[in-house]
Amino acid sequence: MATSAAERLAANMNFGMLAKATDLKKRLLFVLGALIVYRIGTYIPIPGIDPHILAEIYAKQQGGMFGVFNMLAGGAFQRMTIFALAVMPYISASIIVSILTVAMPQLAALKKEGDAGRRKINQYTRYGTIALAIFQGYGISAMLENMTGAHGSAVMDPGLFFRFTTTVTLTGGTMFLVWLGEQITARGIGNGNSLIIFTGIIANLPNAVGRTLELGRTGVISTPFIFLIIAIVLGLVAFIVFMERAQRRIIIQYPKRQVGNKMFGGEATHMPLKLNTSGVIPPIFASSILLLPVTIAGFSAGSGGGLFHSVIQGLGTYLAHGQPLYIALYVALIIFFSFFYTSVVFNPAETADNLKKNGGFIAGIRPGQQTAEYLDYVLTRLTAVGALYIALVCAMPELFVAKYSVPFQLGGTGLMIVVNVTIDFVTQVQSHLFAHQYEGLIKKAKLKGKLK
Repeated sequence: MATSAAERLAANMNFGMLAKATDLKKRLLFVLGALIVYRIGTYIPIPGIDPHILAEIYAKQQGGMFGVFNMLAGGAFQRMTIFALAVMPYISASIIVSILTVAMPQLAALKKEGDAGRRKINQYTRYGTIALAIFQGYGISAMLENMTGAHGSAVMDPGLFFRFTTTVTLTGGTMFLVWLGEQITARGIGNGNSLIIFTGIIANLPNAVGRTLELGRTGVISTPFIFLIIAIVLGLVAFIVFMERAQRRIIIQYPKRQVGNKMFGGEATHMPLKLNTSGVIPPIFASSILLLPVTIAGFSAGSGGGLFHSVIQGLGTYLAHGQPLYIALYVALIIFFSFFYTSVVFNPAETADNLKKNGGFIAGIRPGQQTAEYLDYVLTRLTAVGALYIALVCAMPELFVAKYSVPFQLGGTGLMIVVNVTIDFVTQVQSHLFAHQYEGLIKKAKLKGKLK
């Protein structure tokens, strides 16, 4: 396959080009500063909590859903800081609004109104984020009051005031992160919320590697098994990169047209359809849904006994990592959100209509309805393979995590997020460098024209 001009340009890029792109440098420095602020916030604790007792309690329960929550929160949940909820309420609200957009004609109409409609939908998502953050924050505060270690309760002064301050603090921390993520998206590089989750995972990666090596030193796992883990992680990274860059190119042809004595058009281009159109969204959405029992457990904590309390405790046990119920639900949710999110971001009927308006067509396929059906057929097959790939990458390491206590950062979900966000970030940096180089060429061309 011939190398495209963009690929040749990417190959010739170096740090000198990056040094000359002042706008890109400002964006990168803004992203770095915003992420530093986020990491500082993950160490500011919620008032009224004994950190030593909390660490003791977390050490006993980190093998279940608390470990997932803590991984996505960048360690803030383990320390119970102001960013303990991270951006998970926002992600959950986005799921709800996306589903309602498909189900409700009013929201679907708003989506078609362009920027004004999207701003309105984003506003509804923020309202939903506040509601979910209050709900989850209160659940966590109730759960903390009923956590006890060998030296007493994790909360120094339990009561209504503690629940109120904790709920307000956690809600405020989440909304600050949502705002920070939007600022990164607008004034920096990449998707802000994805970079926040990515930074949290990367920041805890050295600790995860250290804990894995400690397991080998103490004899919990053997040295050959550690090398096997390293080989599996490297293999998964290579596999993820390959699958994320895989695409099906559909040839689009344009008819020739005569204007005066000259012929225009007649060229052929391609429409790239990625194997994984939904990116890292399915595992994040699936993890967000499966974190709901943690909140419900907070409300049920301290209720003593009863059927509801027993059901919640049993559900929490069955949803621990490596359990069949957890893996089955996780895979099912990943497959569902792969198809759902792909249908949200790519509309075959709209794409076929745009091709028809611009005179483009697929060889052997009639423009209009048949083109839409063909695109839907190809996209469905690609999404099926992509969904199975995501489910395999995310679910397979869970067995190692459950059986050998390998840290969550080395699991499939963490690797998937890290690799996807890295690819997206590098791609956007390259796009800015393309724009900067082309802008420089245009300026040089104009200057030569004036000199002549």
